[in-house]
Amino acid sequence: MSNLNMVPSGERIKIAIFGKRNAGKSSLINALTNQDLAIVSPVLGTTTDPVEKNMELLPLGAVTLVDTPGIDDTGDLGQLRVEKAYQWLDKSDIVLLVLDSREEMDEMELALLSLIKQRGLPYLLVWNKKDLLEETVLPKKEGIYVSAETKEGIEELKEALGKFEQAKKSDDLLSGVSYLKKKIVLVIPIDKAAPKGRIIHPQQQAIRAALDRDLISVVLTPQKLASYLETNQDTDLVICDSQVFKEVSALVPEEIPLTSFSILMARYRGDFKTLIEGVLGIEHLKDGDTILIAEGCTHHRQCEDIGTVKLPRWIQAYNKKTLNFAFTSGGTFPKDLSDYALVVHCGGCMLGRAELISRIGVAKSKGVPMTNYGVLIAYMNGILKRTLSPFEEVRDLRERINQ
Repeated sequence: MSNLNMVPSGERIKIAIFGKRNAGKSSLINALTNQDLAIVSPVLGTTTDPVEKNMELLPLGAVTLVDTPGIDDTGDLGQLRVEKAYQWLDKSDIVLLVLDSREEMDEMELALLSLIKQRGLPYLLVWNKKDLLEETVLPKKEGIYVSAETKEGIEELKEALGKFEQAKKSDDLLSGVSYLKKKIVLVIPIDKAAPKGRIIHPQQQAIRAALDRDLISVVLTPQKLASYLETNQDTDLVICDSQVFKEVSALVPEEIPLTSFSILMARYRGDFKTLIEGVLGIEHLKDGDTILIAEGCTHHRQCEDIGTVKLPRWIQAYNKKTLNFAFTSGGTFPKDLSDYALVVHCGGCMLGRAELISRIGVAKSKGVPMTNYGVLIAYMNGILKRTLSPFEEVRDLRERINQ
């Protein structure tokens, strides 16, 4: 039996629950999960930090419910909590705005609703405390009436959430690559940075996508690739780690399509065309410019870490300018990118699509080019045009790349 908690964070649908203090957000999470997970108290501000809970919510599948601090919190510390809550608008696939069914929406709630609509986020208004209403006929308001206390309306809320078809993740890393008929080859280096006893999430995803298509998956190290290709030319696609692009591209015949796990993730998770266009930012760097290298997860840095060591070295060698580098990881990403000339982001396998799209949007709003590890490494090795060949939707961009 599969363990729900083994579903990677980036693959879960994020449902953020917003509202004022004592609107019943924590009680609603307990009702939805049918467990006493969140602390419930009449004391204002009981939830001081966002609290996440994983559950299975069919037909959506694996979801993460996020209980956020009240948007009406007060004081200096309260304001920090509110800011923490609002950060979840950048990470959420669906938003629940919990309201008191006995009251009309106030200016604070209306302002939040306006922001949710402005961002185009799927949302539901959840009118809680239905059991305390004195009227026998419910007021006609947009949304769903529930009682987190008595569980009335909770099943209807779950059904409504299940209707958000746009939040369902029906595609995968190989979606739209129509010519795949028989076999893919996955080239995975095993070095100091490779996690012991496992392979990283994009590699797992590629194998699963191949199984879903009834394809043969051949998994090998770069050292075994040459001997394998000598007797096996019937390969539809070679996918490699971006770090070994240079050596792998030299070994794989031109007639066999080649790409990387990072490029596949850029296509699967983010605004693919923007990340491709952003790679040209490396051609306009000047002495003294700063490049932000951002990763979606936090991990122990090795001596030859891709983000903090290899990429800066390769960029300096390619650009031949005196450059500065800044680094972020995990949930940290600056809202103001005006100090940076280029943003280079990892594949984002541990981020949800909403969060990565939000980060790309921040770069766009400041006019800062943003690209992806795999796209940039392919470009610097002169093979980006080749590595985009499997993807018909970027044919126009591919034709404009002078490689």
